[in-house]
Amino acid sequence: MLWVDDEAELLEPHRMFLRDKGFIVEAATNAEDGAELLRRRAFDLVLLDEQMPGTRGLDAFRDFREIVPNLDIVMVTKSEEDTTLMEALGADVSAYVVKPVTPRQIYAVVARLLEGARIHHQALARRFVERFREIQAESFRNLDWRGWIDRFSELTQWDLDLVTAGETGLTETLRGLYPDMRREFASFVKRAYPRWVSDLSGDRPPLSVDVAHEFLLPIIERDRQALFVVIDCLRLDQWRSIEPSLTTLFDIETTHYFSILPTATPYSRNALFSGLFPCEIAARFPDWWGEREDETLNAHERELLEAQLAELGKHIPIRYEKISSATEADDLERRLGSFFAADGIGACVFNFIDLLTHGRSESAILYEVARDETALRELTQQWFRRSAAFSLLSEAARRGVKVLVTSDHGSIHCRTPATVFAKRDATPNLRYKFGEDLRAENPDYALLFSNEDSLKLPRRGLGANTLLATGDAFFVYPTKLREYQSRYRGSFLHGGVTPEECILPIALLTPR
Repeated sequence: MLWVDDEAELLEPHRMFLRDKGFIVEAATNAEDGAELLRRRAFDLVLLDEQMPGTRGLDAFRDFREIVPNLDIVMVTKSEEDTTLMEALGADVSAYVVKPVTPRQIYAVVARLLEGARIHHQALARRFVERFREIQAESFRNLDWRGWIDRFSELTQWDLDLVTAGETGLTETLRGLYPDMRREFASFVKRAYPRWVSDLSGDRPPLSVDVAHEFLLPIIERDRQALFVVIDCLRLDQWRSIEPSLTTLFDIETTHYFSILPTATPYSRNALFSGLFPCEIAARFPDWWGEREDETLNAHERELLEAQLAELGKHIPIRYEKISSATEADDLERRLGSFFAADGIGACVFNFIDLLTHGRSESAILYEVARDETALRELTQQWFRRSAAFSLLSEAARRGVKVLVTSDHGSIHCRTPATVFAKRDATPNLRYKFGEDLRAENPDYALLFSNEDSLKLPRRGLGANTLLATGDAFFVYPTKLREYQSRYRGSFLHGGVTPEECILPIALLTPR
């Protein structure tokens, strides 16, 4: 490191202390000599006095940054004036220290800048290894729904932290737990889900049908205005990756709920807006929603939300937008002011991530840039920071409007083809199927429900079954095995039963 200070002799004890800690320290008594040293050799960090004869420290700072643009520079000054502090922070100094300083204070600043990341990563690795042994000793089998939320949330955070730290080996070690986790989760849902939907007053998690009533309605009753944002197909890890972009705008409280089954848009998102299970929607609104394979399945979300609120005795104005293209996103950004012009609920659905996961199967370019879960998170971050969703949330923060952000279902990176046998009437979905005499060649890859009432789905007639994929499986027919394998292996799909698809974030954003 280089220490530039006109009182260099007085600071020799500080430099000796740093040398004892293993740092190579050179000194210069003025900015011109410091700049010359920077041109001649590489330094990792500069300690720069703010008040020196000749060139002022902040002017020297700008000169040094021109020589080495990304150099860490610590401003050391006798001045305690706020204006000097603000000017230094505005210039983006790496740290700001006020004299007099002890050698250990300087060491603390230097160690944080030069070794902080390595120290943090080493500590993270140690904590993970200790916790991993405990997780291995704990059984997924004994978890209730609260335990599943806690365990999945913890593993998701470890995954994010280890990837950020570049701990590739430990990340793979963590992900080695996932097959067993998904297998036990499927067994848990097979037992618990029919009980939840048959006894809504019993001990169960919040489900898709509860979100508007339990989380959105209290906001509007208290504040008269709320924004409800649904990001289609947003997994918990993707939410965690974009959440830091919002922390300067909002105080964020995140909890979780379980998607209804199947974890697919026609079912889970309609349940979100209607507060009803699919069989109840089909019975009450046969013209609005039916089990068809076309784009009209989610065409009445605004009406379903209005009907749900009316059923609760709340006649609240609703402004609704669904954003599925760049043109629609640009149009929303032009109308942000009018979106908050009156009391009521502003409901907005953003389909980008769902379109990305579907389009990835058809596009070699998308497949390459979103190869795995880590790449998908990074792509989600890049989209979000420049999206109409971020602009909408920023405007809500500026206007002091509380926001409820959630997803309708997640997705799973599918690598395992699972052969199924079915009659011609079976639906073509890759993670869930309806039809007569459905069965999976390997029962470990699917859950079979022979009674629609177990899932509160519309009745399909005698002999109709529901098959839901588990783990990272995707359904293939024996006659199209190679075609499906080459086309869909490695795709992000949804509709089945994994923590990634079922356990979803729901976040209350309170403007700062």
